[in-house]
Amino acid sequence: MPTDPGCKVDAAVERYGLESADPRYESIDEGLLARWKGLDDRAPMGYRSLTEWFNKRLLKQVYDEHGRDSLGARVDSDYEALRSDGELVREEMIESLSADGIDGDQVLEDMVSYGTMRNHLQECLGGDKSPQTAETEWERESIEVAREVTREKAERALSSLESKGQIEGVESSSIAVQIQLSCESCPTRIPFEVAVEQGYVCEKHDKTHATSH
Repeated sequence: MPTDPGCKVDAAVERYGLESADPRYESIDEGLLARWKGLDDRAPMGYRSLTEWFNKRLLKQVYDEHGRDSLGARVDSDYEALRSDGELVREEMIESLSADGIDGDQVLEDMVSYGTMRNHLQECLGGDKSPQTAETEWERESIEVAREVTREKAERALSSLESKGQIEGVESSSIAVQIQLSCESCPTRIPFEVAVEQGYVCEKHDKTHATSH
């Protein structure tokens, strides 16, 4: 596939040896396209979630090369700290990486953005989604954006509460934001992803009666 020599995704793949970083596919580009389009019986991923997936692959590769633990949720939590809007949280994460011989500033700089991932998929790889997938992607993207905004605001508020001594352990914890849908006719409440996958909120009652909370 044609690639742009100035593409930041291509540069990151080469710099960090990510060509085979997606074990399910022959190349990471093949994996990016498959995940974006929702091939192989998987739900299509939006640009933002795919960008996060790629950046975490990059971070895990760096950890493996430097002998830093990458098991469990370590990469997820470290990634959130590294990308945090909180300067202190980000600096502490970079210092932690430096202790293991990792240039955190360089890693952060080499991570790609939502726009860069979009251009890579569409321009470099010539990717194109089916009309149905493309038409429905904006809804999933909106949910992802709402989650991110909520998470960031919650982090700032909790950080402030911790500095005031009203709560402890904020910096060593992570925030999970979930969108749930509730049926107005009964106590049924399910995550947004489940509702989309099954096509309804409550099997017993008319789905038009469902509201989000």
